[in-house]
Amino acid sequence: MTATGEVGLSVPGARGESRVSALCNLPDDAWAVYVLAHGAGAGMRHPFLAGVAEGLAGRGIGTLRYQFPYMEAGASRPDSPAVATATVRAAVDWVERECPELPVFAGGKSFGGRMTSTAASEAPLGSLRGIVFLGFPLHAPKKPSDTRAGHLQGVGLPMLFLQGTRDDLADLTLLRPVCEGLGPRATLHVVEGADHSFRVPKSSGRSDAQVMEQLIGAVEQWCRGVVGG
Repeated sequence: MTATGEVGLSVPGARGESRVSALCNLPDDAWAVYVLAHGAGAGMRHPFLAGVAEGLAGRGIGTLRYQFPYMEAGASRPDSPAVATATVRAAVDWVERECPELPVFAGGKSFGGRMTSTAASEAPLGSLRGIVFLGFPLHAPKKPSDTRAGHLQGVGLPMLFLQGTRDDLADLTLLRPVCEGLGPRATLHVVEGADHSFRVPKSSGRSDAQVMEQLIGAVEQWCRGVVGG
């Protein structure tokens, strides 16, 4: 059985507090919690994020999925980094208050993961144990660059990068050196044939469900390693 329910988060801002929705999925046998942010174009109820949450729950990792304010308001343009990082902090703070006995990880899909690491580079995120990127958006499509990775040097936490070989937002010839430059803090897990949405072509002989299982297994193994270490 898993305890699943919608909660509200208060996000401080220049114009006062705003409220955003979040979904908590905490299995009875939880040994860790992953604060999971959505990507730029889809909210917390996207099937991919729901699949990640359910898969992790089956392995004893709870999740808190949450909305950024722009998504909550139905807008298409993402929030400023200041608003986005404040939202990340509000979500991590909520989990640490509600689950004080559990190790906490954070990150998310694309934009959500990058905003999590941006927040962590600016100031410590509570007692966060590590960051999991579900497709780090290293650059815009067809515009290879590693400038978006500059802030990662300021993140003093273990980081797991889950990246597909066909991800057009992360040229692996650029991402590999970034991870190498981070030293033992960074672990790169490559998913053969997967694009930025972790979809694989039929010619690969693999299904999206099999790719999801690979992702879930990699996250569990890495988190156990961090907690055990």
